[in-house]
Amino acid sequence: MLLPGLAYTKSDEHHWSAGTIWLSWDTLMRTLVDIGRSLSTSGITRLLFVNGHGGNSALGQVACREIRIKFGLRTFFAHLSVPADQGGRTSAETEYGMGVHGGHGETSLMLHLRPDLVHMEHARRRVPEALRSFEHIGFGKPVSFGWTSADFGPDGHIGDPTGASAEHGKMIFEGAVGRLAEVIVEAHRFTTPA
Repeated sequence: MLLPGLAYTKSDEHHWSAGTIWLSWDTLMRTLVDIGRSLSTSGITRLLFVNGHGGNSALGQVACREIRIKFGLRTFFAHLSVPADQGGRTSAETEYGMGVHGGHGETSLMLHLRPDLVHMEHARRRVPEALRSFEHIGFGKPVSFGWTSADFGPDGHIGDPTGASAEHGKMIFEGAVGRLAEVIVEAHRFTTPA
């Protein structure tokens, strides 16, 4: 069964920017758990969430455990790619693992999918290189920190889109689709020993 995507999730790191619509953590948590509850009453035994936004990650993992405990479903929370700020390697080398909003990867993906929406003449490098001086705390490091996109500049963009290309975006897209197909097959047969 394929459910429609959720149009709004937890994107409050952009709360300062007019036009941003997001759900609170507790609303999204209740929504995900309620989806699991509803499916469990229909004989569904497995639930795979496909996440498209890094800000949902921690909450999604907690929701999966809640659904598992309360309703017995096997639950999975998949990223199309692990977000750079959570240790993923989708960030360009020039971004030092900090291409999290409007950087090389996201811009390349949009150049592939919707080039009409991309205005490369506005592309600017904004990488918070000062974070490199911290060994333990930072994007993709063992210790995370609370942040909003406004902490890094007036437009919320964090990364280096200047070298983005539709070709790289196509590679990201096709890789994500291929991995997701593999994840679906694996989630279908997944079990834990006991």
